[in-house]
Amino acid sequence: MRNNKDTATPQEVLHDLRTLVAEAEGMIANSVSEHSSDAIDSLRSRFAAAQERVADAYAGARKKVIAGAKYTDTTIRENPYQSLAIAAGIGLLLGVYLGRRSK
Repeated sequence: MRNNKDTATPQEVLHDLRTLVAEAEGMIANSVSEHSSDAIDSLRSRFAAAQERVADAYAGARKKVIAGAKYTDTTIRENPYQSLAIAAGIGLLLGVYLGRRSK
């Protein structure tokens, strides 16, 4: 079930979860099946794999956010006046834009 990629895309995870739900619904509809224990084991293993992919995607996103926050913090600390000027400029532009929009 695992790809060679380090992390799964949200679309892949969503597709896997939809497939898992569809199979679970099919199993419930045919609950008198003679292979129900095999189907349950299969669903459990697929759920564990999907859960692992979600955890990997979360960990990857978390690492990227933390790295971005550290970079932003370093940049702001190295250039405090430029950062303040940029923030004030963006605030001014947003205020003008929203002020015109509300009229």
